[in-house]
Amino acid sequence: MLLGLCVVPLVSATQAVRVGAYHFPPYVLKPESATPTGLLPDLLAELNQAQQDYHFDLVPTSVTRRYRDLIQERYDLILFESPDWGWKGIHLEQYDLQVADAEVYVARSAPGRTQAYFDSLRGKRMALYAGYHYGFAGFNADQTFLSSRFNAVLTYSHESNLLMLLHDRADLSVIPRSYLRIYQQQHPTEQRQLLVSQRIDQVYHHHALLRPSGPINAQQLSALFAGLKSRGALQALLQRYFLELSQQGEQERADPMQL
Repeated sequence: MLLGLCVVPLVSATQAVRVGAYHFPPYVLKPESATPTGLLPDLLAELNQAQQDYHFDLVPTSVTRRYRDLIQERYDLILFESPDWGWKGIHLEQYDLQVADAEVYVARSAPGRTQAYFDSLRGKRMALYAGYHYGFAGFNADQTFLSSRFNAVLTYSHESNLLMLLHDRADLSVIPRSYLRIYQQQHPTEQRQLLVSQRIDQVYHHHALLRPSGPINAQQLSALFAGLKSRGALQALLQRYFLELSQQGEQERADPMQL
């Protein structure tokens, strides 16, 4: 009986990895719901299907609470983030996902209105997403600052901001390009009523930010992503959301806005 116990093979348990997620269309929609949707849930499903060493579980947080939740170890990593979005002074590991996106200015189309409309913010009413870090504001996400300095109304929905433009309740909004392309595809009538800037407010150079003492490190995560890339699974997933892999070090210029 003892001999039989000695030859029983050891089975390594799958390591659980908690991934923080806040509502950030099209990357994550309604992470607190029973069936969150978006790029991140689809990506975690791909990662879980591709290997058995780790199981990635989505953990809801919020745009403002995500810093404290990582420090307090309520999740282990967060994807599609930027180190510039309020993470200064927080000890973490980084992995460059080599996925780029950008935020563009959007206004309502009007007779005679051209790209010159986006040259300045002066006198314009803005519709912005609460908690977001905007390039034109020096990445200061303080709501009082944005409201007083830029005559901004803060909401929790890109669609609401676009509807404010269409109903003349705001003059200008700043929208992720990936989200805007999905919206335009789904709302062809509204698409013709919107003027989109060639000017870029900021470029997202997406990273994974990891808790240093967590169950997976940047090198291990990089190996998993390399597997998805080699099979073309990551590229196919990104295309669904109007995104693509960027070349290492590729830059897209964001023009300064006249304030």
